[in-house]
Amino acid sequence: MKILAFLSPSPPLFSSPLLPNLSFLPHITLVLPAPLPPSPLSHPTPLCPTITHFLSSPSCSSPPCPLSLSLSLGGLFIRNTDQEYTAFRLAIFLHNTSPNATEAPFNLVPHVDNIETANSFAVTNAFCSQYSRGVFAIFGLYDKRSVNTLTSFCGALHISLVTPSFPTEGEGQFTLQLRPSIRGALLSLLDHYDWSRFVFLYDTDRGYAILQAIMERAGQNGWQVSAICVESFNEAAYRRLLEDLDRRQERKYVIDLEPERLQNILEQHKALNIQLFMHGGANVTGFQLVDFGKPIVIKLMQRWNKLDQREYPGSDSPPKYTSSLTYDGVLVMAEAFRTLRRQKIDISRRGNAGDCLANPAAPWNQGIDMERALKQVRIQGLTGNIQFDHYGRRVNYTMDVFELKSNGPRKEGPYVMLKKNWELYEGNDQFEGYCVDLASEIAKHIGIKYKISIVPDGKYGARDPETKIWNGMVGELVYGKAEIAVAPLTITLVREEVIDFSKPFMSLGISIMIKKPQKSKPGVFSFLDPLAYEIWMCIVFAYIGVSVVLFLVSRFSPYEWHAEEPEEGGPEQGPTDQPPNEFGIFNSLWFSLGAFMQQGCDISPRSLSGRIVGGVWWFFTLIIISSYTANLAAFLTVERMVSPIESAEDLAKQTEIAYGTLDSGSTKEFFRRSKIAVYEKMWSYMKSAEPTVFTKTTAEGVARVRKSKGKYAFLLESTMNEYTEQRKPCDTMKVGGNLDSKGYGIATPKGSQLRNAVNLAVLKLNEQGLLDKLKNKWWYDKGECGSGGGDSKTPCSFEK
Repeated sequence: MKILAFLSPSPPLFSSPLLPNLSFLPHITLVLPAPLPPSPLSHPTPLCPTITHFLSSPSCSSPPCPLSLSLSLGGLFIRNTDQEYTAFRLAIFLHNTSPNATEAPFNLVPHVDNIETANSFAVTNAFCSQYSRGVFAIFGLYDKRSVNTLTSFCGALHISLVTPSFPTEGEGQFTLQLRPSIRGALLSLLDHYDWSRFVFLYDTDRGYAILQAIMERAGQNGWQVSAICVESFNEAAYRRLLEDLDRRQERKYVIDLEPERLQNILEQHKALNIQLFMHGGANVTGFQLVDFGKPIVIKLMQRWNKLDQREYPGSDSPPKYTSSLTYDGVLVMAEAFRTLRRQKIDISRRGNAGDCLANPAAPWNQGIDMERALKQVRIQGLTGNIQFDHYGRRVNYTMDVFELKSNGPRKEGPYVMLKKNWELYEGNDQFEGYCVDLASEIAKHIGIKYKISIVPDGKYGARDPETKIWNGMVGELVYGKAEIAVAPLTITLVREEVIDFSKPFMSLGISIMIKKPQKSKPGVFSFLDPLAYEIWMCIVFAYIGVSVVLFLVSRFSPYEWHAEEPEEGGPEQGPTDQPPNEFGIFNSLWFSLGAFMQQGCDISPRSLSGRIVGGVWWFFTLIIISSYTANLAAFLTVERMVSPIESAEDLAKQTEIAYGTLDSGSTKEFFRRSKIAVYEKMWSYMKSAEPTVFTKTTAEGVARVRKSKGKYAFLLESTMNEYTEQRKPCDTMKVGGNLDSKGYGIATPKGSQLRNAVNLAVLKLNEQGLLDKLKNKWWYDKGECGSGGGDSKTPCSFEK
C-alpha cells in the first residue's frame, strides 16, 4: 500500500500510535567547527507577565524592554487555533524583549479578536474593530467561509493581511500568504511515482485548488482518480469508507487533509486490522517545511518547551505547521516595519482610522507603502527562506520530501546522511557518507579531533552582491565559526580569494542527464544493426564496383575468351564464331555475391587480372563477415537501448529535446560566459526557451527529466548525475563526456595552519587509492540499480 499524505508542510508530519512522531531531518552539510560558546537561550529569560494583556503596553523587569515606539498589529483567530495564538504571543514577546536589536527598537502591540467564521456579520464586525484601532497590518486565519469577506475588506481599505491559512488562487493585492502552495510539488511526486490509479481524499476547508489540479492532470494523462470528500465524515463513516476501498483493492491514496482528519483515518486503519498496513506494508510519503536541525528552530524549541501549558495552550506538543507559519508571520511584519523606518517613511501613527463601512470606501493612505514593504521582506524563519512575489505568494522556498519506511525516515545523499536508528548514537557517530569517511581519514593523518556541525542555512557559500556578506560553509570559515569544511565544495576563483582550498579530492565536470531510453525490440531489419549505416552503403558500392571491374578486365583479357568443346553429336564451332566469355555483367555480379556470402560460385576468373580482383574481394569479405559475426553476438545477447543524444553537439544541433540547468550556480555561469561556439549556441537556446528550461533545484531538474518522456535533458555536475543514475527508479543515465573539468576541495580559513597538513593528507589518500575506493563505496557498491556495463554496445563504424 502506498499513501501520499499531503498535509501541507508541518512539523511533525504525523503523530499516531501507528507511526512514530516524525520530525523532518535537517539538511546536513559537513563542517568541522571551532568550539562554540553555550547558547544564551539555554536558560531562557522568564516571560513578561503582561504578555496576556494585549491592550496594554508590556513592561518587563528582566530583561529591560527599551521600547520607544509602539506599532499596533491586528490578530484574527478562528476556532481551534489555540496553539497558533500561543505562537503569535511568543513571537511578539521575543521581539519586544530582544536584546540584539541593532536599530532603533519599537514595540509591537497586538489587538486580538476571535471570530466565528460561520457568522459573516461577526467577521465584518471584527475586521472593522481592528480597522478602527488603527492597526498597521493584520495577522489572521480564515477558512472557506470567511476568506472572501476578509480579502475583500483588505483590498478595499488597503490593509495588509498576513495569513498562514490555505493559499488562494486569486490575485489579492493586500494578502500575503505564508503557506507555500504544494500544487506543483504534489503533481511532480505523482509523476515521479507514475501513479495512474489512486484515491484522493480531501476536504473543502482549504478550497478546491489541489482537487482542481489533480483532476486537470488526470484528464491529460488518463489517470483513474476516485475523489472523495470526507469533510462531514465521522468515525463510522471513515470505517465504512476504508472497508469499501479495501474490498475494491485500492492500495494508493493521496490524502490532502489537516493532521486531525488524517489521525482519524490512521486510527480506523488500526481498528480495521488491515494487516498490510499494520506490519510495515504502507509507504507513507509527505512534505516537510520546517528543518528542526536549524539553530533558529532549535532555539525556539528550547523556549517552547519551557512554556506553561496552562497559560499557553498547545505548548505541550510540538508546533504545528500553522503555528510555525504564525511565528514567521510576526517576523515578517516586524521586518517590514524596519524596512519602512530605514526608508524614512513615517509610521509613527496611523492617522484617522475612519469608517470601514463608508461608501465609498476610504482606504488607508499608507496602506500601499505597508504592502510594498511586506512583499520586499526576505528573511530566514522557522520555515526557511521567506520571500514573496508580486502577488504575495511564497517563492524561493524549500519543501523537502521524505518517505517513511519500516526503519524510519532517512535523507538521501552520498556525501553526508544520517544512519539508520541515528537517535541511538551521539555526536559524529550519527552520520555516514563519503565526506564523513573522508573527514575521518584526514583527521587520522593530521592528528586532530573534530565535531561534525550543521551549516545553519544549508548552503555551500556565495557572496551577497549588495551586502558583500558570505553565507553557507564559506561564511562559516570566513567569519571564524569553523576550521575545516569537508563537502562537495567546488573550487572557484571568488571562493579562493577569501578561503584556502586543498588539492581536489574529486574531479568532476558538467554532464548531460537524460531519461534512460526504453530497450528496443528487434525488428525486421535488426540484422543490419551490427554495422553502421555508412558501412552498409560502402559494402553495396564496393560490391557493384568490384563486379563492374571484374566484368571489364574479363572483357579486355584474352584469357577469359575461350572456345568450349563441342558436345557429342553437336555442331562444331566455325572459324568465324566469337569464343564465349563467361564473365558477363550478370555473372560478374553473381560471382561477387557468392564470394561475399561465403558460398562460392561455379565459375572463376582465368586471367591474372581477374584473379587479382577476385582475391582482393575475397580478403575484403573475410574481414567484413568476421567483424559482422563478432558484433552480431553482442546484439543478440544484449537488448539495445537507443539513446537519442550522445554529446553536447547532438543537443545543440537539434530542437526536439529541450535542455537546461539550475537557475543559478556555476553550471549556468559556465554556459553564459563560454566562448566556445557549441556552448554559445546552447546558451542562446536556453535563455530564450519558453517555457523556461531552468530549474530551481537539482531535484526539480531530475524530476523533470523523469517525467518528460525523453524530451528534456538536464545539465548538472557529473558526480550527482552518476549518483542519481544508481538510485531507484533507475530511469536516468549520463551520456557523453564531461563538458568541463573542475574539482571539489577541502576548505580552510585564509592563512590557516591546517592548510598544508590537509593538502598533504589529500595527496596521500589519492596516492593510496583511498579516494577512488570511497567513491566506489558510496556511488556504486551501495547503488540500487546494479552494474550497467553489460548494456553498452555500439555498431561498427568509421573512426573519425
